[in-house]
Amino acid sequence: MPREFEWQEETLGSEDFYREDIEDLLEEGAWKEGFNEWAEYTNLDEADVRIVSDLGLFHAFDFYWDPTEDRLRFDAPTIPDDWRERNVAESLDSSTVSMIDSELDDLGDTVHEELEDYLERNDEASDYGWGEETYGKREE
Repeated sequence: MPREFEWQEETLGSEDFYREDIEDLLEEGAWKEGFNEWAEYTNLDEADVRIVSDLGLFHAFDFYWDPTEDRLRFDAPTIPDDWRERNVAESLDSSTVSMIDSELDDLGDTVHEELEDYLERNDEASDYGWGEETYGKREE
């Protein structure tokens, strides 16, 4: 279940987060395009990116359709609370952890925007069924 998701009595049991469909769009290029755009302006240096990669945080993003709010959402991963015990990196300190967490949120926002662009491109009829009749109007 998504981190920020709250079950609603009127939809209980009928939730479909469309993760497989969204994963297809990410693999089609939404992830790469969003990641490349984010990489152009991120404040993370190569060592920080290596830490994020070593912790598997790039793979831990959760993009999903929120049926109660009828919109695309995401949960960004964060550096684990036990990063000190894991000896992730000697240069890692609490301000760097905060910066990395913030940059991961920015990455999520950027990929989220790319996914919305992909949804708009597929809005008519598509293999995914993405469209207003399926998902309603998206918030702009």
